[in-house]
Amino acid sequence: MNHLRFPNYPYFSYRYLNSCLKKSTNNFLRTKSMHNFCSNNNPISTTSSAEPWLIVGLGNPGKWCNSTRHNVGFEMVDRIAQSEGIPMRWGWSSLVLKALFGKGFIGDIPIMLAKPQTFMNLSGWAVGAIVSYYKIPLNQVLVIYDDMDLPFAKLRLLPKGGHGGHNGMKNIIDHLKGSRDFPRLRIGIGRPSGNTDPINYVLRPFTKEENQELDFVFQNGLEAVRILLLEGFDKSANYVNSAKPLKYDC
Repeated sequence: MNHLRFPNYPYFSYRYLNSCLKKSTNNFLRTKSMHNFCSNNNPISTTSSAEPWLIVGLGNPGKWCNSTRHNVGFEMVDRIAQSEGIPMRWGWSSLVLKALFGKGFIGDIPIMLAKPQTFMNLSGWAVGAIVSYYKIPLNQVLVIYDDMDLPFAKLRLLPKGGHGGHNGMKNIIDHLKGSRDFPRLRIGIGRPSGNTDPINYVLRPFTKEENQELDFVFQNGLEAVRILLLEGFDKSANYVNSAKPLKYDC
């Protein structure tokens, strides 16, 4: 899998990006055994490779989008950050790469958490820039997002695939030069009933009952991510497929 050259995004140049991020990048690369950072010829990694992962949650920035169906990717990343003690910060990296960042570890695996601040349909601007600058192999890029084609509270982990009509994923694939070879964790939000506009549906907050089950979904998602990084894709996929939905009284 070939690395991507940095695209000519508006508002910043590669030289400016390099000057802004050099210090933070060097600090991150020194923290653990990172000599294989640029290797991309291996399958989805386990603890044996100790290569860094980029974990991206998709959503829309702004308080008005908090807790909406379209933002479950953001919420999943927040759950990972909270559980692993990784602060999500806004700094030069965020300004230049258009994403909120956190850097840390799951076990011995170094990770970068990212929440693009470009709005959902332009998520590829941020993801493409991050992947290009940090030279992250695409099989080490996990994208987490909402999926109307899955029943509510259902998780599905895939090693690669298309966008399935999801505009954020479509934009990411476009900015990765058409490559679909990156893993993704889909979080089911179900389809609206009746004549409800799908756009209005995904921008609605969850109900109280749905939030009860969603907390359980995030717990399962967190465990799935841990297993993926520490034990490999197959074990994580088996865990996701065997997870049972929480039953609650409506």
